[in-house]
Amino acid sequence: MSKQKEMTVTKKARTPRQKALRLLMYVCLILVILLILYPYFVMFTSSAKSRAEIYSPNGTLLPIEWLWANFTDVWKLAPLARYFMNSLLIAGGSTCIAIVCGIPAAYALARMRFKGKNFFLGMVIVSQMFAPVVLLIGIYKVINLMNLTDTLISLIFINAAFNQAFAIWLLRGTFISISAEMEQAATIDGCNRLQAMIRVLLPVAAPGIVTTLIFIFINAWNEYTVALTLISSDLKKPLTVGITIFNGYNMIEWQYLFAASLFATIPVVILFMFIEKHLTSGLTSGGVKG
Repeated sequence: MSKQKEMTVTKKARTPRQKALRLLMYVCLILVILLILYPYFVMFTSSAKSRAEIYSPNGTLLPIEWLWANFTDVWKLAPLARYFMNSLLIAGGSTCIAIVCGIPAAYALARMRFKGKNFFLGMVIVSQMFAPVVLLIGIYKVINLMNLTDTLISLIFINAAFNQAFAIWLLRGTFISISAEMEQAATIDGCNRLQAMIRVLLPVAAPGIVTTLIFIFINAWNEYTVALTLISSDLKKPLTVGITIFNGYNMIEWQYLFAASLFATIPVVILFMFIEKHLTSGLTSGGVKG
């Protein structure tokens, strides 16, 4: 009851200026949300139009006739199911490799002292300066020497490598923010360093690990340039490259391209829905053994 009374008093204590600022904040927030969602709305409405209506100079935002068949025809005109599976394998495999390799490296940089630690950390940061397109020729030569061109495993390793530095940097910050006394308490209870990291540190660092996982998965899912260069077989293309099948020599099938692009956003949205609860902080409070 006391908490309810305090909340009621707080609401009554707000001045008209505070209420106006709060209303302005909500209005700005709604405008930003609408601005972000507007391109997706245009994609959705355009995907339900006919080709003649899209190229019409007198076209409108909403379609005159909603062609829902475009969303089913796109699966018949292109092997989207195969493209989806390829992208899931590439994004999932590269995410697993980057996380498995990044956790020990980030732990060493956060907890251990060794010679060349600062130099290694500096190289991790410097490696983020190079975009894949800058290294594309070198990547192709290396992959060609390893006879891995036109294979999904090459894209898995390349995406994992390009996201490794980001994973190490983000996980290192997560581990540093966690009190080392928790691991010390675990060692007193008989755990070695590895057991303390697995049983104590990783569960507490779950929000940071999940956040890193999300960004790596999205980066690998959206990768286009390297996949376009290394993959030549149509059935081995990821979704980002595969949907370009609707780009003709003389005309682009925008209605099918937009429909396929909307389907491409579904896995990322589902991923956020399932792990949104893990994107919180403050799990370390009260975790130190007394």
